[in-house]
Amino acid sequence: MELTKSSQSLTRIRYAVLTIFIAQGLCFSSWASRIPDIKAIFEVDYALLWGMILFLIPVGKFVAIPLAGYLVSKLGSKIMVQVSILGYASTLLLIGLAHNIYLLGAFLFCFGVFWNLCDISLNTQAIGIERRAGKTIMATFHGGWSVGAVLGALIGFVMIVMGIIPTWHYIIITCVIFVAVLINRKYLQNDETASQSEEKKLQKEEPALMSFVKKPEKLLLTLGLLGLFALIVESAMFDWSGVYFEEVIKAPKSLQIGFLVFMIMMAIGRFLTNFAYEKLGKLKVVQTGGFCIFIGFFISSLLTGIFDSMIINVIINSIGFMLVGLGISCMVPTIYSLVGAYSKTPVSIALTILSSISFIGSLIAPILIGGIISTFNMKYAYMVIGVLGLCIVLITYMLPKVDTAKVAETAN
Repeated sequence: MELTKSSQSLTRIRYAVLTIFIAQGLCFSSWASRIPDIKAIFEVDYALLWGMILFLIPVGKFVAIPLAGYLVSKLGSKIMVQVSILGYASTLLLIGLAHNIYLLGAFLFCFGVFWNLCDISLNTQAIGIERRAGKTIMATFHGGWSVGAVLGALIGFVMIVMGIIPTWHYIIITCVIFVAVLINRKYLQNDETASQSEEKKLQKEEPALMSFVKKPEKLLLTLGLLGLFALIVESAMFDWSGVYFEEVIKAPKSLQIGFLVFMIMMAIGRFLTNFAYEKLGKLKVVQTGGFCIFIGFFISSLLTGIFDSMIINVIINSIGFMLVGLGISCMVPTIYSLVGAYSKTPVSIALTILSSISFIGSLIAPILIGGIISTFNMKYAYMVIGVLGLCIVLITYMLPKVDTAKVAETAN
């Protein structure tokens, strides 16, 4: 017999959702940590072609946006979290089993679909818990994702050094995620928020998909634009940081730690986010993050190759990647937290609208970066992405004035 909401403690519910956030981060990072190896297995040397292959992931995510909004509204996030995280892990396994470039592309597309389904449904669960708790805890959930991602990066690094192929690596990760979901699934909650009656009324009057026809709130449009640039930055690090250490720095396998140090700093930053809110306010946290992104990318781009020592080059780029990780860490949790706290649109629909705007960044990133690399080189590509850190700072001044005042004063 499944436990009811009243028989569960809020703490246990939070741990269950946090565990699935960790599982999602582990799944993603397991893929990202082996990108250079998979690129080598399929012998893709042309950067633009590899960018087009990676492009299939955000295409899958983008295609899933209206599907995610509809399914979460119709079936509830409780069911969709389970379906999506298990599908996400299963697709990771299929990527490891792919034996030609066409199957790889198809599985990457499916990986993107389940990724977005998991994002929308899992963040809907998190927003419901945040509202029930009555305080800002979104950064903790996203910190859990980062912990999983760091764990995945560490495991990936060990697998690479030991020479274990991605297939066996992904089999292990898939089994771990299935066990974690089976243990925690009963603690997931039905979608109940303060505005649940309004959501039900809206769903009766018009389908969730029709919300795209209506003009979204200015807050959602602005946060969507902020998310767009943030996702380009994330894609530059998730998809290309391993390749950067391998092809630009030409570091040996034992020193290819760029993705790992980025993920570690991203995790640390997310757990410090709530503390930073209290000291600076949410707007200044995002602005500081934008400057860190700008400085980090330019450290890596401008200082690589100045010194002959491989160790010095690895240290310099690690510092740059750490600054980028710290800067990007606050972006997504802050955006989701602001949607939950200030948006007047029902949560599942608001997240869908937000995703439809911000995920354009994921669509742009692979082709943009691959094109710049093919025309110039990867250092120029990272300089261009670094400028987006300054764009993030400028976007914070576009927030609606009434919300800006609230956000600046709000900590927890």
